[in-house]
Amino acid sequence: MATKALFFFAIISLSAVSSLAETESADSADSNPGLVLNFYKDSCPQAEDIIKEQVKLLYKRHKNTAFSWLRNIFHDCAVESCDASLLLDSTRRSLSEKETDRSFGLRNFRYLETIKEAVERECPGVVSCADILVLSGREGIVALGGPYIPLKTGRRDGRKSRADMLEQYLPDHNESMSVVLERFNSMGIDTPGVVALLGSHSVGRTHCVKLVHRLYPEVDPVLDAGHVEHMLHKCPDAIPDPKAVQYVRNDRGTPMILDNNYYRNILDNKGLLIVDHQLATDKRTKPYVKKMAKSQDYFFKHFGRAITILTENNPLTGTKGEIRKQCNLANKHH
Repeated sequence: MATKALFFFAIISLSAVSSLAETESADSADSNPGLVLNFYKDSCPQAEDIIKEQVKLLYKRHKNTAFSWLRNIFHDCAVESCDASLLLDSTRRSLSEKETDRSFGLRNFRYLETIKEAVERECPGVVSCADILVLSGREGIVALGGPYIPLKTGRRDGRKSRADMLEQYLPDHNESMSVVLERFNSMGIDTPGVVALLGSHSVGRTHCVKLVHRLYPEVDPVLDAGHVEHMLHKCPDAIPDPKAVQYVRNDRGTPMILDNNYYRNILDNKGLLIVDHQLATDKRTKPYVKKMAKSQDYFFKHFGRAITILTENNPLTGTKGEIRKQCNLANKHH
């Protein structure tokens, strides 16, 4: 009888512990909703409007800011976590991601500080730099004629640079298509999503240091002859000065518009980078390149989906990370 009573008590105790754990888990889920649409609706209802307005004002003055904001999403969110680690300056102990070779050509970070300051004036210490980076990227896409993409917010900021991880996460423009697909697939982005993301090459420019290996000492025979003439005019030196502003527009036809002209160009062998050429010729990606060349709607659909997945890559939420006071400094260095 005593054994039965003890067994019954044990069952009741286990049930109580289980129930308590479920309650604590539910409470934890309530306190950390993760990423949600309009995360700041109560804490800073004007946040997204302020960011949108600031992007518009800055774009009017500096057209190339939109390219920068779009690139920031890729360079930050693809490296382990979408937590604005890209924006951190170097310290005595760590190198900034901004100063690595993989970040060559990235610029306009000071304008993100301008946006942060505007948001801080309205709601001090509430909106993360990670969310500002993502939302400014979205508005940059719109400024370039791309689709409006509803994006969730609620990210928090990381405290350390990931400069030592860039090679592991960011595919290089000379990588094989297998590596490029594998890197993006690991984040949940499928093949048409990868093809759509590379459509970002329809805007902006490529510095000569990134493409002269296709021109010197011999011209890559797969390049369109007419386009080679233009590339040689823009990049006349086999070893260009990396500090000189020498570049070729990614798309000569519509260089300031995010559109599907990029896919027609690469099918005509006018892609500037090795990855552009591979995208148009690899049997895994070519069918999607052809579809996107024919339909901008198809391109935008997969582009919006891929950007959404990228911006939701392993974010810090709840009590993880921090809300930086300044986007280029972790709070402990502020």
